[in-house]
Amino acid sequence: MTPITPAILSAIHILTKPLGEASAHDAQSSHQEALLAVLRANRALLHERLQSESSFEEVRRLREEVMVAADWFGGDTEDSAWGFVQECLLLLLTLARHLSAELKLFQQTPTPPAARQRTPEMAPPLPPDVLGVAQQQTLGAALQFVVSLGLCPYLAAGVGVSLGRRSAFGAMVDQLVHGGAVPAAGRRLLTTTNILLQLAELSCLATLVFTRHLGDVLAALCQLGYQPRRAERSGTEEGKMQELSAEECQMCKEALKGLQGKVYQPMIIKELLILQGPKQSAGGSSRGSSSRAVLRPAPTWLKRLCGQLLSERLMQPHGVQAVVRAILEGGTGGDSDWRKCDCVARILVTCPQQSASADTYYRHVCHQILGLLHFKDQLTAQQHQRVATRAVLFMVQEQPSCAQQYLLTPLLGPLHRCTTASDEAHLQAAVDEWELTRCVNDVYKVWVVGNSPSASLLEALEQVLPVLFTLFCFTKQNVSHLRAPCQEVLLWYLSHAETSAALSALRRLSGLQGQKNQVAADFHFAPGSDGGARLSSRERFSEEDDALYEKLSGEQWRLECLTQLLSELKDCDLPGDFFLDLLQEMAGWSAAADGAEEDEPELDVSTMTLVEVEQRLLAPSARQDQRLSLLQLLAVMVDCLQHTVLLRKTSQVVDFLMSLLQRACVGLDQAPGPNPGNPVESETLRMGMGVVATLLSGPELSIEDYSSMSRLLPPLELLSQKHSEPVIQELASDLRALIATRGAYRPEDFTAVAPPSRNPKTTVKNISVPSRKTKANDSQTSAQSSRPHSNSPSNTHRAAAGVSPKGGGRTSGTSNLYLPTKPLSDWLLEACDPDVPTRAFALRVLTQMVQNENPEAVQAQEQVLMLFLENLEHEDSFIYLSAIQGLSALADSYPERILERLLKDFQHGPSLPASNQEHSLEFRLKVGEVLMRASRAMGDLAAHLGRPLIGVFLQGTRDPDQSVRASSLSNLGELCQRLDYTLGTLAQEVLSDVLLDLYRALKWVVRSDPDDVAVLHAQLALEEMDDVMRRFIFPEQKLEKKIVVLP
Repeated sequence: MTPITPAILSAIHILTKPLGEASAHDAQSSHQEALLAVLRANRALLHERLQSESSFEEVRRLREEVMVAADWFGGDTEDSAWGFVQECLLLLLTLARHLSAELKLFQQTPTPPAARQRTPEMAPPLPPDVLGVAQQQTLGAALQFVVSLGLCPYLAAGVGVSLGRRSAFGAMVDQLVHGGAVPAAGRRLLTTTNILLQLAELSCLATLVFTRHLGDVLAALCQLGYQPRRAERSGTEEGKMQELSAEECQMCKEALKGLQGKVYQPMIIKELLILQGPKQSAGGSSRGSSSRAVLRPAPTWLKRLCGQLLSERLMQPHGVQAVVRAILEGGTGGDSDWRKCDCVARILVTCPQQSASADTYYRHVCHQILGLLHFKDQLTAQQHQRVATRAVLFMVQEQPSCAQQYLLTPLLGPLHRCTTASDEAHLQAAVDEWELTRCVNDVYKVWVVGNSPSASLLEALEQVLPVLFTLFCFTKQNVSHLRAPCQEVLLWYLSHAETSAALSALRRLSGLQGQKNQVAADFHFAPGSDGGARLSSRERFSEEDDALYEKLSGEQWRLECLTQLLSELKDCDLPGDFFLDLLQEMAGWSAAADGAEEDEPELDVSTMTLVEVEQRLLAPSARQDQRLSLLQLLAVMVDCLQHTVLLRKTSQVVDFLMSLLQRACVGLDQAPGPNPGNPVESETLRMGMGVVATLLSGPELSIEDYSSMSRLLPPLELLSQKHSEPVIQELASDLRALIATRGAYRPEDFTAVAPPSRNPKTTVKNISVPSRKTKANDSQTSAQSSRPHSNSPSNTHRAAAGVSPKGGGRTSGTSNLYLPTKPLSDWLLEACDPDVPTRAFALRVLTQMVQNENPEAVQAQEQVLMLFLENLEHEDSFIYLSAIQGLSALADSYPERILERLLKDFQHGPSLPASNQEHSLEFRLKVGEVLMRASRAMGDLAAHLGRPLIGVFLQGTRDPDQSVRASSLSNLGELCQRLDYTLGTLAQEVLSDVLLDLYRALKWVVRSDPDDVAVLHAQLALEEMDDVMRRFIFPEQKLEKKIVVLP
């Protein structure tokens, strides 16, 4: 920095220094007079110092050169304030001209050699326009005087923020300048504005000008370039000379345009919004707020101009982001910021009046709105995403056609491309991972986070729902961060769509209804490199069996994923409605089949085309495929969904029973004579009627409950008249009478079916839908009809199905089984009965006797153990599951002896003489299930009893059969959860010998395995092992201070 620059800044400091104490006592009549006095005194002092001191000689010369070239300088003027402003402008121009010359010379000077420049003792030379902090403060004070005395006082009313609104000093200056008539206000405003723009051409001065006075400069340029001319002109020659010419107004317009493109856009937009002024309310200035009362509304021409300029800024590239930053920058994320976000979104979706057309405006703005969804910074991302989400929702409501064309279609574009992919780019992904990831995240932000369901949003999402569901099924098979957003989007649609639309969507997702908008054929989702997914071409199978297996396994997996989605809808009636809709369709199969057999005419091939013939011939096969798919879906839903999800309301239970009774009534009209029927269907019908009786046994049934049950009257009447079994006829007649009379008539033996003390709410929650058919035959049913009362058909079958003979409710497990008074020997005999329900019920009773520590069962525990082991080999699941439960109870009561026997059988297979060695694998797996249940029941004893199990399970992990290995690993995981602190020593003993082999195996997987997912898991395992070993070898040092209190 040359010595001239500090001298110029020293002169500026003399001109702008504060009022001294001596001068303050000399001028105390008023603040305005004191200010004028100090302005005159500082200006006189500056002139004196410039003339007398040699250090200011060069400054005086430069100042005189600038003064000669300045045609606006008026010399001695009577207006002290304007004279002071002129002096400030002269010195600022002097400084700017000097710095420009020095900077140009600095740029022309050759730089020193690189080797010399990099020496430690030599710093790089600073440009001459670099100013210190104190120098910047001096310049800031001078600029503030120039703007306060030479610019703001000459702005028209309502243009910019008045000085009175800024500070007490500003109010005093405002009164000082406006106290009398101000001649040539426009000319003075033009002079000050031009010089400020000249100063801003230098970068070091532009920062000071625009960071503090940008709004004032914009206000001055708007007034100079766009303020309408007054009709009455000044008649004098001097007045005409003071008016601005058309060239000068055009120059101000060009300067305003250039300034908007040069300055940081959010600052420009913020200042333009301030220039627009406050929004006038209907109540005017007497609204009640004193702070708002002094704010003058902006003139109409200025409001129109600011609106036009803001629209131009918005239409520029990144204009939307600039508007959002201008309004939201500096926010803290509180409630006020959220309201600001909604306001900004409302501004963005409102087409300005200055726009040529709405279509042009939305075409420029909408893609920028979508860009707001992709910010990375947390606070900024939340605010920008809120603005984008609300803007999309507002636009969907107000401009649905434009929103569909410019917002929803581009946003959902990658998902739409999944349905139209082609094999043109075989070696390249049809849809890249980053596109799918961004698309799914954007859909989650707009639909789920925005949470404003409308017909347009639901319809747009419905079109890509099959692709989203396919992607969700893929993420369920892999580790992917897209699983949660896909699931949330699917659940949002199913929760907010109309019931009919949701049911139709579920049918499409399950494959029961059409294949519209599915992923393109020969394409599938593949794992991405960043944990996402990409759409790529599928490899063709060389064998038809492989392709068929892939197709069937894929369909089964889709159904399981669909049921998992339905299980998440716990507080929604949709799963139950879908289940009942499927049952209703299945109920019409029999009637439709009978009608088709009667009405189907013979095919007249001569009058049909080949396509029609093919369609007619393939129609039965298509119907059969549809029915098989529906049965498969029903089986998966019953197996995977709890009854509390499927039937959560009384009305849904009644609908289910209605479907059950309608299926039972099919064919009764065509068979007037006695018909033996199907014993399984008869037993199912009895259970359904038991559920109806349980519902009717509630203490307080409302009118709505009876109204919903009145739909059961027609099928009950038909069953009471035409069913082949008298028991069902009698039960249907009693139920019909009870429903028709609304409880006024109750049969005497009705309590044998359902007790009147049953709670109806509990009944609805405990009703279980039969998930599989119990194996039974006609001989078993007829043989049981001649037994005593305790073993009557109704009691036996109710007990086997989990229904108490004295209570019509479903029981849970064996804890509430009804135990008739029989000796243990009878139950042991019945446990060997060939009748499946009788044997299963006896095994359940024996299990409960073991749990209750019955003395007879304790003495005969060896016989009970052998009995359970024999039944463990039974082929019926009802039998061997009861045996598994019994063995678990024995292991819980007598763990040491029973576990030893079970571990031996798990290792070597069945040890009974009559055991079938061909089914040894199945037997070992069933024993593994027993050991897993025993491990769960150990509790705190796992540390003592778990060591033998650990050894056997570890040996099982090396078994040649993969099923035994899987069972051993599962049991190890179950047992390790309960070992707590003892797991550490066991793990050390086990891993000490195999740790090196494990490390080598993981390294081999990382280097050689073709599966990307396996490589990822192996890398994670290696990193975990590395962290553990580092903590073990290099333990973390802790600096602790302990205070010990001596006794």
